This record gives sequence, structure tokens and C-alpha cells, in this order.
Amino acid sequence: MSSTTPLVTTTAPTHHPPSIDRLTFLIDKPNSIHHLLQTHALLLRHNLHHHPILNFKLQRSYASLGRLDYSVALFRRTQNPTVFFWSSIINSHSKCSLHDLALMYYTQMLANGVQPNCFTFSALMKSCPIDAGKLLHCQTIKLGFDSDLYVRTGLVDVYARAGDVVGARQLFDTMPERSLVSLTAMITCYAKRGEVDEARVLFDGMKERDVVCWNVMIDGYSQHGMPNEALLLFRKMLVAKVKPDGVTVLSLLSACGQIGALESGRWLHSYIESNGIRIDVQVGSALIDMYSKCGSWEDARLVFDRIGGKDVVVWNSMIVGYAMHGFSREALELFSEMCRIGYRPTDITFIGVLNACAYSGLVSEGQAFFSSMKDEYGIEPKIEHYGCMVNLLSRAGKVEEAYEFVKNMKIEPDPVLWGTLLGACRLHGNIALGERIAEFLVGQNLANSGTYILLSNIYAAAGNWDGVAKVRTLMNNSGIQKEPGCSSIELNNKVHEFLAGDKNCPRTKEVYTMIGEINGWLKAHGYTPQTETVLHDLGEKEKEQSLQVHSEKLAIAFGLISTQSGTTLKIVKNLRVCSDCHAVTKLISKITGRKIVMRDRNRFHHFVNGSCSCGDYW
Repeated sequence: MSSTTPLVTTTAPTHHPPSIDRLTFLIDKPNSIHHLLQTHALLLRHNLHHHPILNFKLQRSYASLGRLDYSVALFRRTQNPTVFFWSSIINSHSKCSLHDLALMYYTQMLANGVQPNCFTFSALMKSCPIDAGKLLHCQTIKLGFDSDLYVRTGLVDVYARAGDVVGARQLFDTMPERSLVSLTAMITCYAKRGEVDEARVLFDGMKERDVVCWNVMIDGYSQHGMPNEALLLFRKMLVAKVKPDGVTVLSLLSACGQIGALESGRWLHSYIESNGIRIDVQVGSALIDMYSKCGSWEDARLVFDRIGGKDVVVWNSMIVGYAMHGFSREALELFSEMCRIGYRPTDITFIGVLNACAYSGLVSEGQAFFSSMKDEYGIEPKIEHYGCMVNLLSRAGKVEEAYEFVKNMKIEPDPVLWGTLLGACRLHGNIALGERIAEFLVGQNLANSGTYILLSNIYAAAGNWDGVAKVRTLMNNSGIQKEPGCSSIELNNKVHEFLAGDKNCPRTKEVYTMIGEINGWLKAHGYTPQTETVLHDLGEKEKEQSLQVHSEKLAIAFGLISTQSGTTLKIVKNLRVCSDCHAVTKLISKITGRKIVMRDRNRFHHFVNGSCSCGDYW
């Protein structure tokens, strides 16, 4: 008996689509763009790609994973998108700082007859410039959204980003409820303008603070010459149990570099490594910069060697670091290696290279590098590069040549450049040229406090006390004060500062006793005080006494009584170290057997066994 009935019957499997809730979860929490594409394929297979909620969430997730192009493609296929779809696509473009496209979608939305809501305006405010922001502000008032917390917060941020502190504050003060974001925006506005006291008042009044507002306040101090306050606030941040992030450490590394706080910088480096903060090129460059400015070029080089995937910024940081320490050969060798590997130098690279030449008196090499900027690399020299060249020529005693170089510059010289030239006139005793430059600056209304002070010092160095008196009278009439010399030394994570003749130190008696001992050592080694460097009309004995209590000598004395024998002393001076202090520090390094590292306004000096790394050329 034959039969056509199969021995085994099979039934085609039935594929039931996942639930909407399950699909929503998969779209909201994708592990990667690959997984999101798989979920998208699932929607297409089950004809769910037009489901309004799933479509909306899919567009948003693509944008969050950096595939804005996919998000836009889906949006364009959406039939009659609602205000939520429009607001989402606007928000996605705003987050990418594509404010022109965000505004384009906004105008298209209005043209399609879709009315905006508070989320639309909140999204638009995230990246729009002040002019567009003001127009949107008018529309929020017209449509009655200006009192909404999110919209008002966005408006405060628009005005704050533009630096319009008055407009931002007016909006802020009339907010019925202040959000964390609006407070942070207002603090940012004040901090960027350097009004850190106003920013701190708002900061201290906050009931809750996240890492962002801590970062803004710390960075405000760091960026505006208040590094000690930045470090103190960081300690309070740790006490408040707020975990720092990469942004925090970048600001703090800058603060440590400003005051030469090596111990604090090393603690930060350790904190970075033990808390899983990745040392990428940005953090790595900041560490190199910090160690270089704190006098430890060895640590800077260790960081440089360990950074993988170096970019030109990392190379620049190390080249500039070598240059500021006067290690010109190392800086130039690193520059050659960088070019050989295939990195293209930037304008910052040449600032480091030209400074390296200036600090070692390599005039012809510096001139060749300056010419190669445009001829070989197509980089138009900026005012900083011209300043390096003036510094190079001036330090080599070619003051007249430097003056001609300035007169023939293609761009207008700035006060810093003129100050460099005036400083060279003082250093090399060129009174006539110094007077000419000063008269020109006064006549052109370009003179600043530095102009008068340098001219006064030029007269004083030549013993022209009538000229000094005339300049100081002009300074007094103009309310201009000379910046006092200040030196600091860091011990046990605390920075100790000294002014000339300072007696405010808790260990003043011990410091001055050590000064007496140092004077005895110096006399026994044949030291003669360089009283000609004292720029005041005093008797010889008074000049000697004035030299003995210069701020850097007080800092060195404090370091000698506060540390164990053989400990390296690291001093930071806010002005150029005078020739007498330079000679004395060389002798102290020889007598005590200590290495003394001093950072002055111009460069680093490494004093070892009676010699200085600058070769007496600074």
C-alpha cells in the first residue's frame, strides 16, 4: 500500500515580535552602535519601524551614539513629525554645536505649522550664539515660555556664554526658582570674566554642588592668577566627597605649575593614576607642562616617554619644557626627531624652538628657524614669535639690531615686546635707546607700568638719580606702583612666600640667623656684593644690607633651616633674578652641596656645585 503521507510532519516556526517594552529597553540601552543596528533590523523585520514611540527613541539613540546622519535619515522618513520629533532633532544638533542646522530645523518646524514648546527652546539655547539667542528670547516672551525653569536656565546660559554678565544676571535674579544648571552658568560667566569674588559668593550659597560647578570655580581661580585658592578649594572638594574628574585635574595641574608646587603636582599625578583617570594626550601634556614649570624636567620626560599615540601638542609641551630650563640641545634634538617621524610643527613648536635658541645665545640658528617658519612650513609668524626674536637678539647684546627688527615688523608691536627691548636696554646699559623707546611709547599713549619702571631702572643703573626721581614722580601722579619682588618655596605641600626684607614668617628669627651664617660663608669664599645692582640712591653699606634680604635669599635660608642636608631646594621668583642673587646662589650650592632650582620670570636656573645651567646667560 502506497501512501503520499510523509512519515514526519513539520510545522513552520512562528516568530513572535518582542514586546514594545522590550524593544524600548533595547533601543534606550544599546551596548554599541552594532547592537542598535540589530534592534533597528528587528523593527524592520516586524514592520514596527513606523511605531511613533520606537521611531522617536531610535532617532534619539542614534544621535547619542554619534550617528547623527542615521538620526536625520529616520527623521526625514517620519510622516508628520510632532513637536517632540522636531525638538529631539534640534536638540541632537545643538549638542553637537551645530547651531546653524538646529536653527534651520526650527524654522522648518514653524513653516510646517508645528508650534514649539518649552523643550524646543531649551534645546535651541544649548549652542546658539547671542544674536540668535536674543531673537529666541523675544519669541519665548511672545509665546509665554520665558518663565519656564528650563527655558530661563537656557537663556541665562546664552547670555553668560557671550560674556553679557548684566543680561545674564537680570534673567538670573528674576528666576522664581534657581536650578543647579542656572547657578553654574552664572558662576561660569563671572569666572570667565575674572570676577572670581562674585562667582565665589554664588558658589558658597549653593545648596547642592556637582563636579561641574566645582570645576568651574577651581578653573576660575587657576585661569586668573589665583592658584593657591584653586588648590585650597580642591581640598574642600575632597572633604565634600565630590569625586574629581579629568577637567578638575587639568585646572589643578595648571595651578601647581603657576606656583611651582611640585609636591602637590606629584600628589595629583598619583591621584590620577590611582583613580583610573586616563592619561590621554590632554592630561599627559598638562602633566609635562606642570613638571616642567615646577622644575622637574626629569619627571616631565618620564611622562612624555610613557604617553602612547603622542600628538604634536605632547611634543610641543616637552620642547617648550626643555627650552624653559635652558636645555637648548635637548629641545632642538627633540624638534628634529619630531619632524623626522613625520609630525608637522605648529606655531607653538616654534615658540619653544626660538626660546631654546634665545636662552643659549644661538642667534644664527634662531634666525634660520624664524625664516623657515614661513618659507618651509607656511606658518605666518605671530607677535609671540617676533617677541622671541627680539629676546634672542637682545640677550646677545644686539640691542640696536633688535630695535631695527621691531621697526620693520609686519605687525604692530605689543607692550610685552617693547618691554623686552627696554629690559635689554637696561641690561646692556643703552640709556639713549631706552629713553628713545620710552618717549615714543609715552607719546603714542602705549606706555604702561612696566615702561616707567624699566626706564627708572635704566636711570638707576647709570646712577642718574634725577632721572629716577622724574620717572617716579610720573608714576606716583599716574597711580602706578612697582611690582614687589616675591619668592616662594614649597615644603610639605604648603607654599611659603617671601618679600624683600620680609619679617612675617613664623620662623623669622631663624631665617635671619641663617642669613647671617650665609653672609659668613660668602665672605670666607671671597664674595663681593654687587651693590651696583641696587636701584636706589643709598650709601654703600645700606646697599649691601638691601642685597642681603632679597626675597630669593630669604626663601633659600628658610629652605636650608627647614629641610635635611642634601635636599634639593626649589624656588620660584616672580621677577628676573638679579645678578647678585644669581652669584650668591651659585656659591650657596657649592658651599652646602645642595642643588638649587630657581624659576624666575624668564627661565629656570639649575645651580649645582657653584655653576648654573644658564651659563650666566639670562
